[in-house]
Amino acid sequence: MTEQSPAVTISHPPDAMLRVVNPVIGFLLRTPLMGAMREEMMVVNVTGRKSGRRYSIPLSAHQIDNTLYALTGARWKNNFRDGATAEVLHSGKTTTMRGELITTPAVVADLAHRCAESYGVKKAQRSMGLKFRDQRVPTLEEFTEAVGREHLAAIRLTPAG
Repeated sequence: MTEQSPAVTISHPPDAMLRVVNPVIGFLLRTPLMGAMREEMMVVNVTGRKSGRRYSIPLSAHQIDNTLYALTGARWKNNFRDGATAEVLHSGKTTTMRGELITTPAVVADLAHRCAESYGVKKAQRSMGLKFRDQRVPTLEEFTEAVGREHLAAIRLTPAG
């Protein structure tokens, strides 16, 4: 009997491709050319906690309960540990925001599950950088398992001030 693959796995383009595509997307999000994508994506500019290096990260923008979130397993998320200020380009406007890293598995899984349910299977996979084994929205329990295995976290972005 073969072991079944996980219900939720990370699925994004190779790093080399992202290094080429991300600056182009970041530029295009500053123009009207992206149209509706300006609502679905954002560029987060943050300074590294340890390195002091400036990062500019294009990623999907998730609105949950009228709050802006980033959902990620990438290492850059740690720049928001203990909170950090970031410049966020979303919907054509740049706003100074406070980013708070959320790592509590139950909270992250709930946010991801709610987000996926609101998007539907295809858009959720594309927007969240995930792959769903059964081509259905995974259960809360399946998201909880994925959060632990993939080190997923959420970053809550709220206006600074």
